[in-house]
Amino acid sequence: MPLTKEQKQELMKKYGKTPNDSGSPEVQIAILTTRINELSSHFSANVKDHHSRYGLLKMVGKRRSLLVYLQNKNIERYRKILQELDLRK
Repeated sequence: MPLTKEQKQELMKKYGKTPNDSGSPEVQIAILTTRINELSSHFSANVKDHHSRYGLLKMVGKRRSLLVYLQNKNIERYRKILQELDLRK
C-alpha cells in the first residue's frame, strides 16, 4: 500500500530542513525506508508476488545510492540518518 500524503508530510517535517522539503537525501531515504518496510511485511503473506519484489529491489538500490551520496557529501548527516532510521546494526 503506498504512503499517504499525511505520512509523507510527517516524514518531511521530521527529516527535512523545512516542512515542505521533499528533495533532501534524508527525506528521500526516510520515505524509501518506510515503503521498503511496508513491502517486506507484504511478502510474508504474498510469497509469489515477484513483480513487487522487483520494485522492492529497485527501491533498495535507490536508497543505497542515496546513502552513498550522503556519506560522500556529509558524513555527520549520514551517521545521523542511519541512527534515526536504525539501518545498521
